[in-house]
Amino acid sequence: MTDARPTAPGTLWGVSLGPGDPGLITRAAWAALQRTDTVWVYPARSGKTPSFAFDIVRRAELPPPAIHTQLLFPMTHDGEKLARAWLKAADTVLPWLQAGQDVMFLVEGDASTYATFGHLARTVRALDGDIPVQVIAGVNAFTAACASVDIPFAEQDDTVAIVPAAYGVSAVDRLLPDFDTLVLMKIKPLIGDLIDWLERRELLPGAHFIERVGAPDERRVSGTDLLALRGEKVSYLSLLVVKNPHRIRGERIKGCLKKSSPLPDPVETP
Repeated sequence: MTDARPTAPGTLWGVSLGPGDPGLITRAAWAALQRTDTVWVYPARSGKTPSFAFDIVRRAELPPPAIHTQLLFPMTHDGEKLARAWLKAADTVLPWLQAGQDVMFLVEGDASTYATFGHLARTVRALDGDIPVQVIAGVNAFTAACASVDIPFAEQDDTVAIVPAAYGVSAVDRLLPDFDTLVLMKIKPLIGDLIDWLERRELLPGAHFIERVGAPDERRVSGTDLLALRGEKVSYLSLLVVKNPHRIRGERIKGCLKKSSPLPDPVETP
């Protein structure tokens, strides 16, 4: 008679889907989504708001497995409410994982960049440290946005800052002298203030607003046309890419570009 062995736990997968265009789903993510022996879960802001991540796979015509459900991640800065939501989400997926079933968490963009997957993974690990976690990398919204408006994200030794706009215009303004490209994320609450700042700093010519990049209703507004967005309600899935032509570059250390000198021959010792 052999001892019964416990079932190996399933893996929690962060499956990055790219920002909205099904064509930007990577081959690795596409292969993972072909599996029929997994559970799909995907984030939504509320029970009345459809999941944007699930909409991407729906438009990709990828059939869901037998078990799939949304997890609620409310849009709030209230730490207690967020902690309760993360715990409830972890409690939902943990029984599947402990029973040996892989769970695919579908997330727009990249699962490691401003994504809800990190919160879920940490909470699951806190509840059960034996659960393995894997991430399939994806296309970020800001690189897709730069491709959409036909500008380089960065060239040569350009400096780049990726900043949640929630830090405020004053914080963004302090970064301006040091960066050639600013990516301002989650700009919805501050769109009017940011447009005023762009105009004041003479940055409108190199500024690009991209809303729901890759989705069928993607919208792009650039340059002085941004002034028309004042007072307008924009999607949560919006960002600004700002090119800064005024940055003064200091001395750059180029040692990494120099050919290294050959090492001297070793000295033989008697």
